[in-house]
Amino acid sequence: MPDMRLSPTSYAILGLLAIKPWSTYELTKQMRRALLHVWPRAESNLYKEPQRLVEAGLATAQRRLVGRRERTEYAITPSGRAALEAWLERPSAPTRLESEAMLKVLFGNYASTATLQRHLADFASEAESTDVPWRAVAQEYIDGEGPFPERIHVNVLYWVLLDRWARLRADWARWAATEVARWPDAAGPVDRTEMQRLLERALGDEPGFLTRPGDERG
Repeated sequence: MPDMRLSPTSYAILGLLAIKPWSTYELTKQMRRALLHVWPRAESNLYKEPQRLVEAGLATAQRRLVGRRERTEYAITPSGRAALEAWLERPSAPTRLESEAMLKVLFGNYASTATLQRHLADFASEAESTDVPWRAVAQEYIDGEGPFPERIHVNVLYWVLLDRWARLRADWARWAATEVARWPDAAGPVDRTEMQRLLERALGDEPGFLTRPGDERG
């Protein structure tokens, strides 16, 4: 096998090939369908990855006729399965949160409170709308129509995380917007000790700290 460094994207493709052979188009579609929320990558890079795996001896490429059109179908090799299993045994890199919206919140004291609240509202809407595609996939399995029923046990772990993560983001954004609405301007509350107390409650894991008296939701 040529000396080449495999990225997590390489192993994601190997994981998909371990399920069944796919064409490049199908692999790209599956990456959007299944992995977008935890491993978003440009499609242009995804189209190159299968051929790199072939060059490394981890996958094979075979031309097949589909109707009247010819396409290349990729399949995992025994070496590919061994590489995938070895990667699964290794420790993972730290999880990272990447969000332009959160950058704008962190520097929100240089904008107006109206602008800050708009970003928070967009953040909440995004959390709710991104739920739609994967929920449709999950519903297929609830209805007994999922294409890979033998994988439902690991898929459930993934979907529950996506569900809780979306709810957390939406609830947090609404809570944050409520806090911002109480500020006289983007400089924040006149009494800084109020925010210190709020931080103390949060870090102390106080139940319901996101909920103020009279609030309908946290």
